[in-house]
Amino acid sequence: MPDKNPMAELQPQFSSDNATPIPWAKGREHLEAAEIYWLSTVRPDGRPHVTPLQAIWVDDALYFCTGPDERKAKNLMLNSQCILTTGCNTLSEGLDVVVEGNAVKVSDEAALQRVADAYESKYGSDWHFAVRDNAFQDHGGNIVLLYQVTPKVAFGFGRGDSFSQTRWRF
Repeated sequence: MPDKNPMAELQPQFSSDNATPIPWAKGREHLEAAEIYWLSTVRPDGRPHVTPLQAIWVDDALYFCTGPDERKAKNLMLNSQCILTTGCNTLSEGLDVVVEGNAVKVSDEAALQRVADAYESKYGSDWHFAVRDNAFQDHGGNIVLLYQVTPKVAFGFGRGDSFSQTRWRF
């Protein structure tokens, strides 16, 4: 389990002179509230693959799901290292959060149910998953893989009156 309150280290070489470190609580709030995240994985030939998706922050980790035949699932079978990002696309304000870690397939039925409930609570009934045979099943009965990414390191990029880059080590 990661440190629930990792040390916030300001990266001064990438920050305004008046910047201060972003507290982890603020970074975690952004991870909890975001609706869209970007997942970066590595293809078998070494090329990057990036795709938007929905995710959930539960039990101090990010969770996302995908079909077993999708590119991201194939990539993660060979290399579990990945990055999940979320934030905004304005220069004058906002916070971007980047989480680095390994994607681990979840098969524990209690964890699957907890995350299934969180998906539906956050995204609505279109994101209802049944838990069967140690996996998610969607409305059509298709198997959906669930992955957990526990942060190894995360970064917060703040914008506004000052620009800041904070590193959180877990």
